[in-house]
Amino acid sequence: MKSKKIEFTGSQGDSLSAKLDLPEGDEQKGTVLFAHCFTCSKNLKVMSNITSILAQMGFATFRFDFTGLGESDGDFSNTNFSSNVDDLVAAYKYLESEGHSPAILAGHSLGGAAVLQAAHQMDSVKAVATIGAPAHPAHVREYFSMHLEEIEEKGEAEVTLAGRKFTIKKQFLDDLKEARMSRFIKKLDRALMIFHSPIDNTVGIDNASMIFNAAKHPKSFVSLDEASHLLSNDKDSKYVGKVLATWAEKYI
Repeated sequence: MKSKKIEFTGSQGDSLSAKLDLPEGDEQKGTVLFAHCFTCSKNLKVMSNITSILAQMGFATFRFDFTGLGESDGDFSNTNFSSNVDDLVAAYKYLESEGHSPAILAGHSLGGAAVLQAAHQMDSVKAVATIGAPAHPAHVREYFSMHLEEIEEKGEAEVTLAGRKFTIKKQFLDDLKEARMSRFIKKLDRALMIFHSPIDNTVGIDNASMIFNAAKHPKSFVSLDEASHLLSNDKDSKYVGKVLATWAEKYI
């Protein structure tokens, strides 16, 4: 897999770090725009595994760090779910300007919820895939439930997520409350693939059911059996890559 390092301007005017992973040879089936999970980065192993398989099967993948995360500039505390959606749209517009308009949109965890909303602003996208996605962005409130009172009273709080400290502001919580997913899912008007593990302890399998029931056909569900939420076992993320590529070929 060949990778190009790229920088583009995000929704808040910051420089965002990205990678365009390309298949070997000249023939390319299409481009996948991929959104990472909450407080993660484009360099998470699950992302690399999936994009590597996609490259082997002829797909280019554009993955990037949301504002304030990974190698991207910006202040994470000033971001929210809506700004993530806007960052995705900014990434789409960049790809469009470079002649790589994505046909497939994919997202992991909260990134999955973001792609369900962002797809409506992406004319070239024919199919959308979610991996362990919550049916409602407000689900992430559970990650810092012990700090909710402090955030409401003081306007912000420092929380530890996956061993790293982040400042969460009240505007982040308020934005989550405003997000309305069902209408976006019902009007997706694209093919939908839902990947989810039945033993996901971070985002329960009931979320996959709610997304599936709200969506119109064509829609598909793939059970990830004993996979963890972060697909920490390489075989699980590589399986997702293979199934995603095979399914996506029908829509390009």
